[in-house]
Amino acid sequence: MADPYATLGVARGASEQDIKSAYRKLAKELHPDRNKDNPKASERFSDVTRAYDLLSDKDKRAQFDRGEIDADGNPAMPFGGGRGFGGGFGGGPQGHSARDFGGSEDVDLGDIFEGLFGGRAGGGFGGRGGGGFGRNAPPPRGGNTAYRLQVSFIDAATQAPQRITLNDGKTIDLKLPAGLEDGTQMRLKGKGEAGPGGAGDALVTLHVGSHPFFTRDGDDIRLELPITLDEAVNGARVKAPTVDGAVMLTVAAGSGSGKVLRLKGKGFSRKDGGRGDLLVVLTIDLPEGEEREELARRLDGWQDSRQVRAQLGV
Repeated sequence: MADPYATLGVARGASEQDIKSAYRKLAKELHPDRNKDNPKASERFSDVTRAYDLLSDKDKRAQFDRGEIDADGNPAMPFGGGRGFGGGFGGGPQGHSARDFGGSEDVDLGDIFEGLFGGRAGGGFGGRGGGGFGRNAPPPRGGNTAYRLQVSFIDAATQAPQRITLNDGKTIDLKLPAGLEDGTQMRLKGKGEAGPGGAGDALVTLHVGSHPFFTRDGDDIRLELPITLDEAVNGARVKAPTVDGAVMLTVAAGSGSGKVLRLKGKGFSRKDGGRGDLLVVLTIDLPEGEEREELARRLDGWQDSRQVRAQLGV
C-alpha cells in the first residue's frame, strides 16, 4: 500500500480529527454501494480503509512515523531488507571484510549493532542466541474487511442491538456505541480475512437513517407536535411520540405555537452514557374545509385588537 498519509490526502502532522474527516469524506465517495460499476473505486476504498486503520491507531501511527513498520503494518526490514547489509560481511565481490569498516581487523561487529538491536554479539548478531538481527518478521495477518450497516434513527438513539451477517455467513449482534454519529466506524477484532498470522478485522461503518418527524439536535431530539386551537386555548392532555414509545403531555391553557416542552432523558444517547432530551415544539393546527367554516362562524364579529407585531417595528 502507498503512504497512508498520501492515500488519505493529509499531511504527516495532521490531527486525529483531520484524519477522521478525510476518511469519512473518501469513504462516502468510494463506498462499493455507490460505485457498483467501478472496480477501481472499490480498490481505492480498501486502500483508504487500510490507511485509516493504521493512522487512527496511535501506536501504529507512531511506529510508522519512526519507520518501524510499513504502510501495511508489517515490521520494516532493517536497511531495506533483501540480502542483508550490502550483500553480507564475508568479503567477496559484493561483501565487505572487517577491514572495510575502518582498516582494523579488530573491529567488534557486536558492539556496532548492539545499540540497534539490543543484543550482544553472541545473542543478537549472528550468534546462537537468536537476537534481533536476522530474526524473521512475524507472519502477516489477513486483510481487513469493510462492511456498511444502516441503523434506524430510533435504534441509534436508544442503542438498540444490531445484527450483521459477515462474509463467512455467520451473524453477530453489535452493541451500538454511545453518542453514535453518521459515519462512525466499529472494529470487530479477528472478523476479517484469514491469514498466516491470524485473521484481520472487520471494519463496520454505521450510517444513521433519517426519521419522518424526529430530528437530531446534538444530543437532543426535536419534535413538532400539532395541537388544535381549543387545546391551545383551554389546555389539554395529549399523546406524543418519543423514541421510547408514546407518552402523555400536559398542554397548559393559553399555549401558543412555538412553545417548547422538554422531556428529560428522552433524546439521543450521549458519549458519557446518558441521554439527551426530547424538545417538543407545539404548533397550532387550524382546521380545513367544513370545520374551518364552522370555526369562522363561531368567531364572526370577534377581533383580537392586540398589536402582536409591534416589537418588530411594523
